[in-house]
Amino acid sequence: MATVGLSSISFRSRNPRNPLTSKQLFPTEYPKCTLRASADSAPKAKFIARRRESVSVRQLGRPLVEYMSLPASQYSVLDAERIERVDDNTFRCYVYRFKFFAFEVCPVLLVRVEEQPTGCCIKLLSCKLEGSPIVVAQNEKFDASMVNQISCSSNSSNSTMQRLTSDAVIEVSIEVPFAIRAIPAEAIESTGAQILQQILGLMLPRFMAQLVKDYQAWASGDTSRQPLGTGEI
Repeated sequence: MATVGLSSISFRSRNPRNPLTSKQLFPTEYPKCTLRASADSAPKAKFIARRRESVSVRQLGRPLVEYMSLPASQYSVLDAERIERVDDNTFRCYVYRFKFFAFEVCPVLLVRVEEQPTGCCIKLLSCKLEGSPIVVAQNEKFDASMVNQISCSSNSSNSTMQRLTSDAVIEVSIEVPFAIRAIPAEAIESTGAQILQQILGLMLPRFMAQLVKDYQAWASGDTSRQPLGTGEI
């Protein structure tokens, strides 16, 4: 992250007892992004973040691949505090609130699940920003895309073990708000990229842990599909 406005940048969850400190906001590496402008338009910034998360899962009475091939209508929402079902294949996700410079941001994602033979693909349909008034005003001034490919594969050295993988990429293109155009471009670029990377760094490990717990419950015969999370980090 560049040296401008670092002290004002933090994440926090819906639970005020679990704030995210600024120390958590600085991964050692982050994708480069570019700030561009034309004579007849406001400057724009583009941020990209990628993360791959993989865990080994011991198979129980029912195989993991069978769990992963369930239709989306049978999915647990995993965390009712942050995810709600819209229809059989569509879910609304509330991302953790964070600060982008002086502004509070809470993205609300609408995603669709596409079933695949050994997993699924989660694709972003739309994104709405909530938070500070200036943030809400950006809803018509940015584009976002996200794909999260979830799959399982066998470990040839041990047939009782399976590997569950989540491979996600997020891309955001924004019109830089007038209020922060005086901030150096490199500060805006690095801040946006690191925030996206931090969101993935928080959400994917938690998502994978919940997925493994849900598989274990399902494989043990629990068909209630009750949420497992509490919304806390």
